[in-house]
Amino acid sequence: MVVPGFAFGLVLPLILPAGTSADVGFRFASYINNYMVLQKEPAGAVIWGYGISGATVTVTLYQQQEAIMKKVTSVKARSHSWMVVLDPMKPGGPYKVMAQQTFRRKNITLRVHDVLFGDVWLCSGQSNMQMTVSQVFNATKELANTAAYQSVRIFSVSLIQAEQELEDLAQVDLQWAKPTSENLGHGIFTYMSAVCWLFGRYLYDTLQYPIGLISSSWAGTPIEAWSSGRSLRACGVLTRGLIQSDFVTGPSKYSVLWNAMIHPLHNMTLKGVIWYQGESNVNFNRDLYNCTFPALIEDWRQTFHRGSQGQTERFFPFGFVQLSSYLSATSDDTFPQIRWHQTADFGYVPNARMPSTFMAVAMDLCDRKSPFGSIHPRDKQTVAYRLHLGARAVAYGEKLIFQGPLPENMELLADKGLLNLTYSLEIQVQRQHNIFEISCCSDHQCKWLPAPLDTVSAQSLALNVRSCRGTPAALRYAWATWPCEYKQCPLYHPGSALPAPPFVAFLTDLRPGAHRRLAE
Repeated sequence: MVVPGFAFGLVLPLILPAGTSADVGFRFASYINNYMVLQKEPAGAVIWGYGISGATVTVTLYQQQEAIMKKVTSVKARSHSWMVVLDPMKPGGPYKVMAQQTFRRKNITLRVHDVLFGDVWLCSGQSNMQMTVSQVFNATKELANTAAYQSVRIFSVSLIQAEQELEDLAQVDLQWAKPTSENLGHGIFTYMSAVCWLFGRYLYDTLQYPIGLISSSWAGTPIEAWSSGRSLRACGVLTRGLIQSDFVTGPSKYSVLWNAMIHPLHNMTLKGVIWYQGESNVNFNRDLYNCTFPALIEDWRQTFHRGSQGQTERFFPFGFVQLSSYLSATSDDTFPQIRWHQTADFGYVPNARMPSTFMAVAMDLCDRKSPFGSIHPRDKQTVAYRLHLGARAVAYGEKLIFQGPLPENMELLADKGLLNLTYSLEIQVQRQHNIFEISCCSDHQCKWLPAPLDTVSAQSLALNVRSCRGTPAALRYAWATWPCEYKQCPLYHPGSALPAPPFVAFLTDLRPGAHRRLAE
């Protein structure tokens, strides 16, 4: 995404038609290479590629010089592809993978070495996911911090568009590699994704076994480009024309990035996905994002589950970053709406429409002085740390606090002019900066008014709503493009320093003195 005062380098995207593999020789799929990480137990990793129709392919896994597993299959006539599913493997390595094609007494052998088994995570989205380690705070220190993380392997997909779903990647920017200062900070908005790398590094610190990270992102792109036609039809998107938006500077044609940068990975066995996108939908089908985002998650899950022969979990963990802040010339509520729609209008995840998901709140990680524009904050360390907490809870079942305090109950004390809120966790008031507002209605007109903090206790607070001379209709928190300064929003959880997320709740059915449960 382009911001005032910052110019991106010229990108000449490759646009591909639907391809055929009829004339390919014997080879592995594009992302099966030296230094790769394959998904560990309880799933089985998928090894696949292309060959001569009718040929026999034998895949052997070696530990040192010993063959410890062998799988045999044949090349399909129509697709010219072959595939095997390895038995589940414990984390570790290194291993070697050998594939041998036999056809009419002729043998061809392929080998890859230094293969590890661990957890494989796919990282996707737009520019805030594409930002490299060289663009974050303390970049020099972060780029030098690779020696202890040689079992965290990285891979980056090229910027490619396609009109129809491709079965394999047409091009790769960074083939599987051990991390170095050069490939982590290759350039501006190129590779390697800082959020992806830092997330994997935090996971490795906890898990202490190999992590594979695949970055597939493109700046300035709306969710529609990353969605299949199936999921777009489910949300009624295809009945709309393409909308012009200042926030859309990358490909916006429906499904072109899904076709070329995500679908080619669908045979891979994954542990999960992390996602950082939404800015380009602020003025592009914003009202549908509460459908298109859950639909994308569901469709990716179905596709990867089927493509991996059921090895990728049907409801694999899916984490995302709720949008950060942006210095806007206008004071509309488009950013808050996207933040809300990112949760399918629940305000929190996981929820009924978004199971097995986790979210990193980032509205308090603003960056007024970012050389890449305020829409690209440089503190990707905190973003990744908050994401990894969600992964530890949702993906790995660890009992820990991974999200900030959520409002659970609301009580209107009209005679006292107070509105009481009870939270799910202990709360800490960081500063008395008021970002609660109440919608006050009279004569069929409603207006948002400040609702300052009155009193605060360990897990609840009271808001002063005496300024409302009419009927209180709704309450909202942090409903602004730039709700607070860096790590200075009013409410956090004291132990984890995780911020309370933004929310809006309607009070129209709430009688004075009655309670209402907000979070289920």
